[in-house]
Amino acid sequence: MYLVKRERNDFPSLLSRFLNEPFGFDRWLSRPWEEDSVMWAPRVDVKETEDSYQFLADLPGLKKNEIKVSLTDNVLTLSGERKHEKEEKKEGRHFSERSYGQFCRSFQLPEKVKAEEIKANYKNGVLEITLPKADEVKPREIEIR
Repeated sequence: MYLVKRERNDFPSLLSRFLNEPFGFDRWLSRPWEEDSVMWAPRVDVKETEDSYQFLADLPGLKKNEIKVSLTDNVLTLSGERKHEKEEKKEGRHFSERSYGQFCRSFQLPEKVKAEEIKANYKNGVLEITLPKADEVKPREIEIR
């Protein structure tokens, strides 16, 4: 199983802004990081059994309708967006370590699957996807006569 490389377009804009703005370093540090956080990648576990591939993706805080799962040319793609929740507080110091923005993870499947039998369940922030292997790729015993 291979992870399909995804594009990250945020680094060139950070570098460009850093190099082109007057006193860029000070301005770059003074801006909230969330302005530059346009992509995050949820953690995914992948298991293979004799009959299927199973994916478990951690997507806490998202609703089912904010997640998209697709299969195209034997590539499974998970995508969506976690919206930033802004709080307006006048006192105290605040910082945010949680990631926000769009995400997209793609996985090249090594074998064909039964697309019509794929199942996806989302419960307690965990997306579970089961992709049954196509019959022609399942191991089978051949009787010798």
